[in-house]
Amino acid sequence: MGSRWTVAALAALGWIAAAGAQEESEAAPTEGGRKNVLFIAVDDLRPELGCYGSTVARTPHMDAFARTALRFDQHYVQAPSCGPSRYALLTGRSPDSSGAFANDALFRGPTRLRASADPAKDPAKGAQSLPEAFRRGGYRTVCIGKISHTPDGRVFAYDGQGDGRHELPNAWDELATPLGPWGRGWGSFFAYAGGAHREDGEGHQALAEFAALADTDLPDGLMAKAASEKLVELKERGEPFFLGLGFFKPHLPFVAPRADLEAMAKVEIKAPIANAEFRPPSYHRSGEFRRYDSPWFEGPDEKLPLTDEEAIEARRAYLACVRYVDRQIGIVLQALESEGLSDSTIVVIWGDHGWHLGESGVWGKHTMLDRSLRSVLMMRAPGVTAPGTETASLVSSIDLAPTLLQLCGLKGAPMAAPLDGLDLSAVLTDPAKAVRSETEAYFGSAKAMWGTIRTERYRLIARRKEGVWKNARVFDCAASADPGPDNEVTLEEVAAELMAKLPK
Repeated sequence: MGSRWTVAALAALGWIAAAGAQEESEAAPTEGGRKNVLFIAVDDLRPELGCYGSTVARTPHMDAFARTALRFDQHYVQAPSCGPSRYALLTGRSPDSSGAFANDALFRGPTRLRASADPAKDPAKGAQSLPEAFRRGGYRTVCIGKISHTPDGRVFAYDGQGDGRHELPNAWDELATPLGPWGRGWGSFFAYAGGAHREDGEGHQALAEFAALADTDLPDGLMAKAASEKLVELKERGEPFFLGLGFFKPHLPFVAPRADLEAMAKVEIKAPIANAEFRPPSYHRSGEFRRYDSPWFEGPDEKLPLTDEEAIEARRAYLACVRYVDRQIGIVLQALESEGLSDSTIVVIWGDHGWHLGESGVWGKHTMLDRSLRSVLMMRAPGVTAPGTETASLVSSIDLAPTLLQLCGLKGAPMAAPLDGLDLSAVLTDPAKAVRSETEAYFGSAKAMWGTIRTERYRLIARRKEGVWKNARVFDCAASADPGPDNEVTLEEVAAELMAKLPK
């Protein structure tokens, strides 16, 4: 079905502006011959890319990268929310052992990372995070964008209150996020064109806007430009570097240049399939999605589901943002190539979790289902990974910390807490191999928690209240990616085996 939204209609809605839109080298040496790391995080990026088999996504740059890298087809995060998922990645620890279940874990929770563990004051305490381990190991560490939870690595609340301290103490030599006209805090994360943002007190709440003309009219474009320039500077320094680059889109609000929506208007997109009579465990009413003003509903009291036509346009807006961030990733990867750094740099592209686009009746994340927990992971490790390969081996985000430390000769780097992740080196060299048989995830609080175990075939989901796991349900993921009455199974031996793996 084609789009019912014409350019004129979209302009009337305020989504777009009335004007037209813009549309192998030798490796540089590093100190000791150690590999650099370019770690690219993308917020809310589900594995709906061309290289993952999508026929509707327009992602030529990530697709091209996949042809040079190893693609992980069964990568799962440890929490379906930004903060705890990133905490798990950055510490290599499962929420089960860290207790980091909420968005504030990095800066306010009981497991928050503390500045008192300054390596200059007490080196025996060990690194609290992956970039801190690299910094201790002699790497130049730079953060641009959202790597931890806040959009620039500094602690500010949504309303801008806060002292701006480092969210990852002792981790970064530089916090180099360009702030643009949105300023500090969360303005650049919830940004609209022209310096407006969701938290500016002016009532900006549009679910989608495609008014920008140039890529650099929005934060992700500024970050791609800043990262490209930083690569030139890092090459000149001649020391190994760890550059963390965190793009915001396609996180809500759906904001990208007009050209991206116009390009997606030519793509036939199907409505999601959801069984209105079936409510899977951890189903929710898509509160994050419905808090925004949109062409389809007025606010949080309006009920879902969207009509098929409305759902198609919401999907189109998401995919327009994916197209935009794909182009920014391409700009940075081209800069890496132009500077002769490709052969000396490990590149990781990681999505912090998935996202429902109407499947199971949900718009957003925060479920215990594959749509929310499965995300993009691709890695290119020069001399280790074979170009254009893929693996079906189960992997977790917590596996990245021990793997990168091993690849960069920092395996012995002392960490403040034991790593729960597993070294994926065997999978990198032989994608047919497997290092784990299941992966786990958690979401909620100590009083009421969701937990899930995912094997190659099955997903168990249970609810913990008053310290007891209850209401366990098992779904056959080989039959369908989305839970429903047709793939829910009553295999008591499977349920009992997986329930035993949930923490007591």
